[in-house]
Amino acid sequence: MNDNKTLEIVNKIFNSIFEKDNNYTLDILLEKFAFDIKLPKQVNDSTTGDITWADSINSGRFITNSNMEKRDKEQGWMIPKKEITNLQELIDIWNSINYTTTERVYDSINVSKSDTIYRCENVYRCTDCSDSKNIIYCDSCGESEFLIASQRSGNCNFCIRCDDSKNCSNSYNVICSNKVNNSLFIQDCFDLYECMFCSHIASKRYCIANMQFEEQEYFAIKKVIIDWILNSK
Repeated sequence: MNDNKTLEIVNKIFNSIFEKDNNYTLDILLEKFAFDIKLPKQVNDSTTGDITWADSINSGRFITNSNMEKRDKEQGWMIPKKEITNLQELIDIWNSINYTTTERVYDSINVSKSDTIYRCENVYRCTDCSDSKNIIYCDSCGESEFLIASQRSGNCNFCIRCDDSKNCSNSYNVICSNKVNNSLFIQDCFDLYECMFCSHIASKRYCIANMQFEEQEYFAIKKVIIDWILNSK
């Protein structure tokens, strides 16, 4: 997925949550919203020198999934038997064929800078995600659409920074919650609609910091909060 397509998706998410267009570059979005998300790192394919992306960089030796499959088809990974006289020789032989496979993308389309992606479409720099569409800077999300900087969440749509949650939509900064919609800064809540800065409550609407507000005054405050989110560093 190219940068223009990614920013187009970002803009749709911003309009859904904030009712404003996105004015950030991808680098600023990463710094502002995905600063603590586990994301694939840029490395080089050890067999070609080409740039690739891996969710684990411990080995220091990498090969893209496509290059691994190419070698498997063209010459295979078996090597002739050799006489081994010591453990170091065995380790050296293993090192000659042992690479960490990168950009593991299965049954997916339009995926870039990502690793371990399953049955997804339109993915930009994500890891360990499945059955999702239009996701950016996400880790371990599934059955979701239009997410930015979210992790360990499922069945969520049009959310930014949705962590350990499910069944959420049109929301920003939701943690460990279920059925949260059109809300900002929510933690450990259930069944909220149009709430902000709330924790440990259920089945409420137009609440701010666990206090009940009238609809009109709620939206007046929400406008100020959105401006603060988008203008703060």
